[in-house]
Amino acid sequence: MNYRPLVLVVFDGFGINTLPGESPMQSAKKPTLDELNQYYLITALQASGLAVGLPWGEEGNSEVGHLTMGAGRVLYHHLPRIIVSIQDGTFFENKVLLEAVEHANTHHGVLHFVGLYSTGSVHAYIDHLYALLDFAKQQNVPKVELHLFGDGRDGPIRELRTSLPQLEERLKRDYPNAEIVSLIGRHFSMDREERWELTQEAYDCLVGRKGSAFDVPKKYIDTSYAGGVTDEFLVPAWKANEKGEPAGRIKDGDAVIFFNFREDSIRQIAHSFLSDKFDKFERAPLSNVYYATLTEYEKWLPAHVAFPAVDVEWPLARVISHANLKQFHIAETEKYAHVTYFFNGGKETPFPGEDRKLIPSARVQFDQKPEMSAEEITQALITAISSYDFILINFANADMVGHTGNFEATVKAIEMLDSCLASPLLFSR
Repeated sequence: MNYRPLVLVVFDGFGINTLPGESPMQSAKKPTLDELNQYYLITALQASGLAVGLPWGEEGNSEVGHLTMGAGRVLYHHLPRIIVSIQDGTFFENKVLLEAVEHANTHHGVLHFVGLYSTGSVHAYIDHLYALLDFAKQQNVPKVELHLFGDGRDGPIRELRTSLPQLEERLKRDYPNAEIVSLIGRHFSMDREERWELTQEAYDCLVGRKGSAFDVPKKYIDTSYAGGVTDEFLVPAWKANEKGEPAGRIKDGDAVIFFNFREDSIRQIAHSFLSDKFDKFERAPLSNVYYATLTEYEKWLPAHVAFPAVDVEWPLARVISHANLKQFHIAETEKYAHVTYFFNGGKETPFPGEDRKLIPSARVQFDQKPEMSAEEITQALITAISSYDFILINFANADMVGHTGNFEATVKAIEMLDSCLASPLLFSR
């Protein structure tokens, strides 16, 4: 008997819309998907909330979706896991967090919290930041400095206009020893496409080497909005003191806690501080700094990890490998980590018999090129389809173009996906 390969095609960000009103999914012409829905067995999967290890009602995301598919079971993700620790009090007894405070106090340094400030809850969670502030208050930390990243992608594009004053009011009321000392758009601080020139701009701001300046955070936000700059693209800026110098910066003897819980988008900025061998740009001569991360961003990154990853011993990729079968994982840059690291249970190294292919993403705003790299991915799939037992493929179009909010571009993205799906289906019949 001849066996055909199993191909798992992931249309990232492509959901079933049950709400009234027009949507890109309804407007797009998708004959291939319509045929599948009409003539083949189909079912729907829940991709959010408790079904993928997130809190009830929490939107799903690419990371947890691929992790759940690869593990074959529900894994309670970093977000609810940390929330539970806050609720049961163990968060405030965490060894790594206590060590960070001890280091700062011993060396007369400052405790820094660095991460994304957003209601999006995909990369970081606001309640985690407030728990850290509660923790610092309980430990009588004399000085806490906040370095906040604007979102604008997983949350509203101008969210900081309202959310930042709320935070400042709470700092004034409950945490008088803490202040916001820098603001940076995630376009700079959370790049994951090795555009190190962007990472350097964020780094330079964090260490007080280079950046714009502001006296009042809200005023800087309003000025940025007036210039057409949204949260994602906020130019790295620090709060200036009376001399025009940075009011706060990461320096010798300090302790730094990166509070993003999602790993992939924080890696570059973390590497710029933590890597033993770093050659992307010249770094500031920092020494005796305690670096902690809420979660493990990478195995070999020399950081103190507050919540180490739960081990997925037998992800699907390992099961396939153990059966001496061949597998192929393919995606473009934006989703490459999802079909490798996340799908493989948080393991970077390929299993025996596992091949991978990275198709570079175009370096443009995705609504300007809604087809992204879908055609190149499809051709790679067709080439590989007769050589492997299992193929995992990710099309990022619906997700990445959808995030831009451009309706017409998202329609084009979905139509591109439909046409790409037709080719391997015809090839396999």
